[in-house]
Amino acid sequence: MDINPDSFLRDLFAKAVAVADPMAALPGVLGKKPEGRLIVVGAGKASARMAEALESAWGPCEGLVITRYGYERPCTGITITSAAHPVPDAAGEVATLEMLELMRGLTAEDTVVCLISGGASSLLTAPVPGVTLDALKQVNAELLASGAPISAMNALRKHLCQAKGGQLAAAAYPAKVVSYLISDVPGDDPGMIGSGPTVAEPENLDCALAALAPFGVTLPEHVEAAARAHAGVVMPDDERLSTTENILFASPLQSLQAAQEVAEAAGLRVEILGDALEGEARDVAQAQADLAKGKVGRGPRVLLSGGELTVTRRGDGVGGPNAEFALALALALEGAEGIHALACDTDGVDGAAEVAGAVIAPQTLATAQAKGVDAPLALAENDAHSFFEKIDAQVVPGPTLTNVNDFRAILITK
Repeated sequence: MDINPDSFLRDLFAKAVAVADPMAALPGVLGKKPEGRLIVVGAGKASARMAEALESAWGPCEGLVITRYGYERPCTGITITSAAHPVPDAAGEVATLEMLELMRGLTAEDTVVCLISGGASSLLTAPVPGVTLDALKQVNAELLASGAPISAMNALRKHLCQAKGGQLAAAAYPAKVVSYLISDVPGDDPGMIGSGPTVAEPENLDCALAALAPFGVTLPEHVEAAARAHAGVVMPDDERLSTTENILFASPLQSLQAAQEVAEAAGLRVEILGDALEGEARDVAQAQADLAKGKVGRGPRVLLSGGELTVTRRGDGVGGPNAEFALALALALEGAEGIHALACDTDGVDGAAEVAGAVIAPQTLATAQAKGVDAPLALAENDAHSFFEKIDAQVVPGPTLTNVNDFRAILITK
């Protein structure tokens, strides 16, 4: 093959990110600017870019959007506020309460446009009465370390916040609400994207807790009592959501298909293993390593997959699901010739580190050994980011201003 595997894999990732850029994807679905009063609100790692794209199409608008620190974009009318992710902070709480206040007193003649992307679960933060921000942060940290799937985490988060599970849209009733969504969740369920601030939630708190019980997640007694007393999530038959429309305009599958086009243009066969894979990162890595080794000798090809993997915290290292997948994949491949791979988060942040992920090659383990870096120990300590930093194999694009979840590509060169 007449390609540089490292550069080629990075190009695939760049294409997957570019097709999900709100500046490219959002204007085509916006239509005409609504008549009457218009308020734009939103939250997520792509929300500021979405606001920028909206104003480029409609001109200056009134509103408030909350994004992650470092993901700000210039807007003329919409106020861009920054807060913490993945663990919420006071800035997010203040901004969320301000956003809810913007919703009050609207009429049926008004329109609210919501811009929601992954990350909104942390950024859109207004604890239910009786729960402090510190208590919510403690619950959130436990969720992130539990290894539970994002769907189960978000189901619980809805019951602990005044803006999730349809409550943001309900606060705007009787105004018309149009929500534009970028999916970062397996299956593209609108109710799971950012914990569904404009989507009804059919499951109660007991269902949410039952789904998390196998992962050892429980709520402090006072937090559970406060959530039950608030009972704020909006059920599917609630009239307050009758004027709400949810529009998905960017998804993991679209990004995988964009990468597929690039690979096929280079003469490679492409297999998409799925856009909604879940599970422990190291377990999925073992399964994909076995699959890749079985494909060697059948001709050059690329195996693509998306979704959102998880990591059960075992050590005190610095890592994330993509880097951990890449490290576990390298160990499982054991230097197999002709197999290169990349695993990155499309938002540019894997776990809590400002690193998207990593690339591996047949020489990855040999390079690490030559540098005195212990790969099995790094995996045991959940220290994948440190491992790849030491061997200069990280992918660090900076803020990508979008988020369609994990992107994994395995290149088989022979």
